[in-house]
Amino acid sequence: MRVLIVDDELGIRKTTAIAVETMGYEVVSVPGGVRALKTLEAEAFDVCFLDLNLGGEDGLDVLDKLLKAAPDMAVVMFTAYATISAAVEAMRKGAFDFIPKPFTPDQIRQVLGKIAKTRSLERRVKQLETQLADESPEIDLSSAEIALQKTLSIAFKAAETPATVLILGPSGTGKSVLAREIHRRGAQRDASFVTVNCPSLSRELLESELFGHVKGSFTGAVVDTLGKVAAAEGGTLFLDEIGEMPLEIQPKLLRLLQEREYERVGEAKPRKATVRVIAATNRALAEEVKAARFREDLFYRLNVINVALPGLKDRPADLPRLADNYLKFFAARMGRKTTGFSPQVRDAFAAYAWPGNLRELRNVVERAVILAVGDIIELADLPDNFVRTSPDSTIAVGARVTISDLEAAHVRRVIGLAKNLDEAARILGIDPATLYRKRQKLGLM
Repeated sequence: MRVLIVDDELGIRKTTAIAVETMGYEVVSVPGGVRALKTLEAEAFDVCFLDLNLGGEDGLDVLDKLLKAAPDMAVVMFTAYATISAAVEAMRKGAFDFIPKPFTPDQIRQVLGKIAKTRSLERRVKQLETQLADESPEIDLSSAEIALQKTLSIAFKAAETPATVLILGPSGTGKSVLAREIHRRGAQRDASFVTVNCPSLSRELLESELFGHVKGSFTGAVVDTLGKVAAAEGGTLFLDEIGEMPLEIQPKLLRLLQEREYERVGEAKPRKATVRVIAATNRALAEEVKAARFREDLFYRLNVINVALPGLKDRPADLPRLADNYLKFFAARMGRKTTGFSPQVRDAFAAYAWPGNLRELRNVVERAVILAVGDIIELADLPDNFVRTSPDSTIAVGARVTISDLEAAHVRRVIGLAKNLDEAARILGIDPATLYRKRQKLGLM
């Protein structure tokens, strides 16, 4: 690391420089804030040791200027014991740490070690984020479908509040992706996003996973555990597939939502929680309530903001763009020159029901990129069920089908091939409003 020392006392600058250099770091020393800022204009530094009292300069003012000039630089304040309160204020303004005067070389080395460890962790996080981005396509939360646009608008407005959000929709429609985006757009964005997969554990283990447990509370509880609620403190707790949460745990979740309190398994002491809850399910919770499989009071408490994600078959205007995005991602990832889909493939995509939704589309396109021989993906590159359900083999002019079925197939096919709904309307020779009404009438929305 490169270290800048800003102190008006020559002895302090020399002592600090010696301690820093013993760790193998480069050092530049200056007597005041003006010189420090000029130095930053020409050179980059990882760490700055800054005296709180620089003679005629206020160290807090200098701190503000240094952080504006170099936002990623870690600033450590030097302060006398009498000005500890000012050092705390410096931390509030963005200083990394402070060292009281008089200090020892070992204190300098300790704080540098802490900074080095923090920087290493930050680099590791960036590497993991890059790795994750390389393994997953870019998240697409846009839509040409008016109904979905309204749904996303409601979700993003709710994101700016601490309101509980319930996301409904079939499996594979992107409920967890939307939950993360709501977290990212909320006041909790800098805190943790913690996921609990409700169907994955038994009742006993799920309760412990959520609320934590104390040592000896059940067989296998050999140490105290805080739980996911504590891990999400100040952030977001995402309860995936909450419709499958056991009835025995539901009253405890209701208490968490209503009173912001919970208890660890085996402990009578109530604990406070400040978490935002987002829940998701592919079940119709209202029906689950009628069947006495889900508590009615918990349902109403979760159902503050309700957003429903449609299946992919109900998003014909989005299907071509989503497929193209997956194609670009997997072609680049695998080093293939695959550039597009044949008209027959686009027809097959438009006619297919997509029971697995976005997850299935991703898998189908990934498989096709792997198997494709040429630059264009053909029907032969798709799974057999796509060839069987290709519109060319089911509905054609002169086939024994109704006019309504023929029109629905043709409108669906044109939408699948067009770049957007406006282009589809032009191809069909109708205005966009008429196309919208036809889609409603034909059940294509």
